[in-house]
Amino acid sequence: MGNPAGVRRDFVGLEQRRREAAELLRQGVHQAEVARRVGAHRQSVGRWAKQMEEGGLRALKRAGRAGRKARLRAEDLRRIERGLKRGPQALSYESGLWTAARVAHLIEKECGVRYHAGHAWRILRQLGWSCQQPTGRALERDEDKIRRWKQKRWPELKKRPKTRAVRSSSSTKAD
Repeated sequence: MGNPAGVRRDFVGLEQRRREAAELLRQGVHQAEVARRVGAHRQSVGRWAKQMEEGGLRALKRAGRAGRKARLRAEDLRRIERGLKRGPQALSYESGLWTAARVAHLIEKECGVRYHAGHAWRILRQLGWSCQQPTGRALERDEDKIRRWKQKRWPELKKRPKTRAVRSSSSTKAD
């Protein structure tokens, strides 16, 4: 069963499932049957039975949250968003594009919390931001030269098989 990556767990629903399993166990239903009825693994039902034995129904209470507590508060996220809207030039960067390293620098400067550049994008997604692409093209760009290169030079450079390979006599290969 498990919890697929990126899917939030329904703690209330999980607790209800454990309570339903507890009721079935009290009625004398076998653990394997309880597991089938509530849609859980048999080993989980065994663990729940042991927890119930030791601590009663209170032991099956929901956990409340999963994972580590957030390092940024709601006010920190608002400060980061304001910083993002000001743009990277406000942090003395030359271009107007945000990179992961720049976002991590912004988070550290605004909130005093150090994030690896690879994890800074999670904060951006949480704020509803996405990857940026340059809106313009280089002024020096010559469309005719690019078109000619694609039509003439690229086909010359592109690798192609020289000749057909000799057929294999291996019995494991399909004809």
